[in-house]
Amino acid sequence: MRFIYFLLFSLALSFLAGSCNRKSTGNLQPVDYVDPMIGTDFFGHTYPGATRPYAMVQLSPDNGTDGWTFSSGYAYKENTIMGFSHTHLSGVGYTACGDVLIMPTVSDEIKVVPGSKDKPETGYRSGFSHENEVARPGYYSVWLDDYGIEAELTATRRVGFHRYTFPQSHKAPIIVDLGHSIGGTVEEDLSKITILNDSVVTGIKSGQGVKVYFYAQFSKPFKYYGTFDAGYYTPESGASLFPYKNEEIGRKIGAFLIYNTSDREEILVKVGISYVSVEGAQKNLLAELNHWDFERVRSDARDVWNRELSKLRVKDASEDKKQIFYTSIYHSLLAQQISQDADGRYFGMDGNIHTVDGGDFYPSFSCWDTYRSEHPLLTIIQPDHVNDMIRSIVAKTKAYGWLPAQHFRNEFGQGMVGDHLVPLIVDAYVKGFRDYDVEFIYRAMKKKALQLPPAPLPKSDGRSGLLDYIALGYAPCDRVTESAPNTLELAYNDWCIAQMARALGKEDDYELFMKRAHNYKNVFDEETQFFRPKKADGSWLPEIGDREQEIITSGEHSYYRYFDPLLVGRRPNRHYTESNAWQYLWSVQHDPVGLIALLGGNEQFTGRLNDFFDMTPTISSPKYVGVVGTIGQYVHGNQPSHHVAYLYNYARRPWLTQEKTRRITEQLYRTGAGGICGNEDMGSLSSWYALSAMGFYPVTPGQTQYAIGSPVLEEVSIMLPGDKNFTVSTVNNSSANRYIQSATLNGEEFNRSWIDHHEIMQGGKLTFVMGPEPNKNRAVRAGSIPYSMTK
Repeated sequence: MRFIYFLLFSLALSFLAGSCNRKSTGNLQPVDYVDPMIGTDFFGHTYPGATRPYAMVQLSPDNGTDGWTFSSGYAYKENTIMGFSHTHLSGVGYTACGDVLIMPTVSDEIKVVPGSKDKPETGYRSGFSHENEVARPGYYSVWLDDYGIEAELTATRRVGFHRYTFPQSHKAPIIVDLGHSIGGTVEEDLSKITILNDSVVTGIKSGQGVKVYFYAQFSKPFKYYGTFDAGYYTPESGASLFPYKNEEIGRKIGAFLIYNTSDREEILVKVGISYVSVEGAQKNLLAELNHWDFERVRSDARDVWNRELSKLRVKDASEDKKQIFYTSIYHSLLAQQISQDADGRYFGMDGNIHTVDGGDFYPSFSCWDTYRSEHPLLTIIQPDHVNDMIRSIVAKTKAYGWLPAQHFRNEFGQGMVGDHLVPLIVDAYVKGFRDYDVEFIYRAMKKKALQLPPAPLPKSDGRSGLLDYIALGYAPCDRVTESAPNTLELAYNDWCIAQMARALGKEDDYELFMKRAHNYKNVFDEETQFFRPKKADGSWLPEIGDREQEIITSGEHSYYRYFDPLLVGRRPNRHYTESNAWQYLWSVQHDPVGLIALLGGNEQFTGRLNDFFDMTPTISSPKYVGVVGTIGQYVHGNQPSHHVAYLYNYARRPWLTQEKTRRITEQLYRTGAGGICGNEDMGSLSSWYALSAMGFYPVTPGQTQYAIGSPVLEEVSIMLPGDKNFTVSTVNNSSANRYIQSATLNGEEFNRSWIDHHEIMQGGKLTFVMGPEPNKNRAVRAGSIPYSMTK
């Protein structure tokens, strides 16, 4: 019987997959083009499970927890599944989440550890095949080979919903494992699980400084139950089990819930989560899922996704391009996650419970990654959420007493170079999003730019190298890690503050920060034509030449002795952030024209940029995992390169921007699990594609212009507030016809290489006529190039 059911299940999966991928697509909706599997292979680090836009719950399978490869808990190359946990981050390059894992099993032995990938039978882990796996927006299913169980997942915003279809069995344990955690736990991480009755389990999962509370309800009372502590073996039994015990506290604890099942019997599990309390988790469950109709929730999730995705309507003959585009929008919308309960309460950055005053509270900002394109994209396609995000930053800053930097799940972080909540805030402000305490957040940005954090906050909460940056006009390499990009990115951050200062009528502040915005020039070396590490005494780090690289240690600081423009290196010794001097040469987003001047003018700049794309991708030893998605030294798998192809516009060579951006979209974005070339990083790679496929990109967040590239799609229409639409349409568009011959905006000639945000949001139609050869007379006159600080 199990074999027959397996065949029926496989046929059903094949039909579903075929129906969504066949070429007869007349009735397909935008949601049908999304493939959540894109990015789950190689280093995309996406997850395939069930979630909704901006949701608190991301219910997804985990097949690994240790190491960078399993940052999302799931790697396509694996063939076993450990279970299904309720929290995940999309595409990040570090390990976190994986909270409250549930795994259905069929076994006489109660297994309380997952077991190894090589010997899954030593634990509750099960083998599976991708042929028996379905991932759709808001829905995931898989056949667990070892148990003959069909596992299905769907979700509301705050509740994960499981449906497990069992074979006939006299003993089917469902494992709830609170010791499971992506990235592991530490000794201080003490969780608690409580079996309230024969159908309800509650608890607190503690991991990496974050507590997740849950309330799990089962559709069928369990026959037997107990707890376990996988970190302890009783000397009497030699096991970790405690039958009929209803509570456990520890690091590797959980519960086992045992059923007798008939053939094809369904057992459903609803799991509400909260960052506030178990009571909050229960209220979330009652507010969002007060029934047991799995298909209703699955259908609702699909409808929610389709409603959001339908705000962009694509016309194109290529089904692959539609799939890549709509999946990019999907990834962009699930990257940002809420954390307030249904009653508005949330866990604040000060460790206290607060209540959001309307709207949503967002606990994570991977801002070094997302300020470039993810958040600018949302200002166009999801404007209703932008003020909530800035209000969340304001609330964090008030609670913590200091402006945060890059952080996840409301835990303060200052791990990446720069101060990039600043461009995120300023970009929203200049585009008209101002429903928050503007004066307060401006003062917080200014304060962080001028001084170190006050006690008892640690100095590390401030801008890295700030005092030297103020005194010297740059961050010295013999004192500051990643000193060159530190200077470049702080100069850009200061330019952003200057824009908001001027808008608020603070002219003295504007002059101060505009002066500092030129600091990038202080680390430009005319001899090597690179932004080069400079010491505190003003001397350049010596070139490596034929010498062996060495590491210098000075107190707690260490750094590479020699300047090598192809060296990325390793922290804490490196001089550039996940990149080398070639890749950071272009990181002057606020002043491309100033950079062109440093490099000798348009001709020399263009030649240098051509070299960048044409040279070997090889870097100096040691190799670095982030150097992926390469075209020459251009690295699309890492954010510092993302704006670079658009810089030809500033040198009055827009046809080269068109050629390079089209090449990137076609070469480095594909269908299938391996379709993303590097870390998705909370929507950053997907949002780059979404914007570039429409034909424009925000080189300089903090002002309102987008640089024009080469539109990939035949036509895309964006639904805007006020019943307006903005349409980008192309004529004669193809892979060969990638060059813009002419363009019109609302029927009028459009002869520039930028478009303003307000022009887009007013609605209208931008039409490009494409061709196989460059039009070198278009968008090259004065006034046609995008904004730059230097005129």
